[in-house]
Amino acid sequence: MVPTVFGVDAHAVFVALGVVTAVAVFAAEARRRGATDERLLTVVTGGLVGGAVFMRLGTWLQHLDLRQNASLAEQWAYGNRSILGGLVGAWAGVHVAKRLSGYRPRTGDLFAPAVALGMAVGRVGCLLTERPGSPTGTSWGVTLDAAAAARTGAPAGMALHPSFGYEIVFHLAAFAVIWWWLRHRPVPSGELLVWYLGAYGIARFLLEYVRGNEVAWLGLTRPQLFLAVTVPLILARVAMQARRGAYRGLRHETVVA
Repeated sequence: MVPTVFGVDAHAVFVALGVVTAVAVFAAEARRRGATDERLLTVVTGGLVGGAVFMRLGTWLQHLDLRQNASLAEQWAYGNRSILGGLVGAWAGVHVAKRLSGYRPRTGDLFAPAVALGMAVGRVGCLLTERPGSPTGTSWGVTLDAAAAARTGAPAGMALHPSFGYEIVFHLAAFAVIWWWLRHRPVPSGELLVWYLGAYGIARFLLEYVRGNEVAWLGLTRPQLFLAVTVPLILARVAMQARRGAYRGLRHETVVA
């Protein structure tokens, strides 16, 4: 039986709470920065819609032979949810909404703390309902009973890495760094989200080694293959910005402090 909260699927409850948390943090940061343009509502809506669609469809392309993949209808109804797909969809949805609404200012600094805390809350649902991770000999491993093991496809009676717990800790730490330190520094506009996504990409790539996901190619899981392409692009962008001197003011203030 799937864990529930007040009779509702726990995963759905915490995903919803994560979305509400993210929207609340976004609104608070927008007020603090004086970003009161009504078109921001369109931008946020675009991110939410894009994230929801890609989260559902992000794991559709499992095989190069398209005939082996589920139909889009089957994927939408029964497919696995993909956080990485959701992030890509949210990014695309925001850019489409900005183009349609004519809103031009960069919004990454508003989204960075919101996404970090929202992800931390949403991942609690994964921790409660999905396969914890691969076997571990550590004392903090999670041991499933027969029913939970059968539901998640994990071995019963064996300590497993609480991989989602590790990820929750990462997102909480990232939120703390952004909220109490970086957003008060002279970071170039929009860079907070770039840094957060780059850091999460690296952390997620490493966490895949204890996640227990299926190895797809060259000893890597499908999320790792995706991250092996996207994370270098993010890091290259950061390096290019640094080479252009975009972070010079940040380095100077840190040294003075």
